[in-house]
Amino acid sequence: MKKRCWKTDNPLYIAYHDDEWGVPVHDDRTHFEFLVLEGAQAGLSWETVLNKRVAYRAAFDGFDFEKVSRYGEEKVGELLSNPGIIRNRRKVASAVNNAARLIEVREEFGTFDSYVWKFVGNATIIHSIRSMAQMPAYTPEAEAMSASMKRRGFSFVGPTICYSYMQATGMVLDHLKDCFRYGEILERLKEKKASIIYKDVNV
Repeated sequence: MKKRCWKTDNPLYIAYHDDEWGVPVHDDRTHFEFLVLEGAQAGLSWETVLNKRVAYRAAFDGFDFEKVSRYGEEKVGELLSNPGIIRNRRKVASAVNNAARLIEVREEFGTFDSYVWKFVGNATIIHSIRSMAQMPAYTPEAEAMSASMKRRGFSFVGPTICYSYMQATGMVLDHLKDCFRYGEILERLKEKKASIIYKDVNV
């Protein structure tokens, strides 16, 4: 039986853990998807967000940030009446705002990917975590990302949200050491000769 970081009977959560969490992301649309979903999670569980992910993709035009950046009040009102997503005005408005800010970052850095990965030195940070109790709420890298994004006008990007985002997009590898995905992802990174940094979780 495969050892996982957390126990769940939810097939969506199992698939997310086994196929996505901790895998490096370099596609800007996927980055935007996680930016929206991590912001939507604030005050809620990640499982709640995962259960609504398909509805989010449909509601937000497949997370096409160019389209989302142009959403007006009529579209926002439509989203707030959509039972498939989390109907919080601040979170919906944040998604629209962050789409526009992401485009600004792309104009400066070429890609949003280039911007976010600089906070980890363009390398996946490998933590050696043996229990969920050791999992940090955020790290200095997440604090730096949060501060930079806030200065650029992004919203729902506090250090904790930024760290969850880093974990989701593989900027850090936080699978527990005895989880089967820890070894799989690390081996894949080595095969691809990707840059990695081993770092104490408390640093």
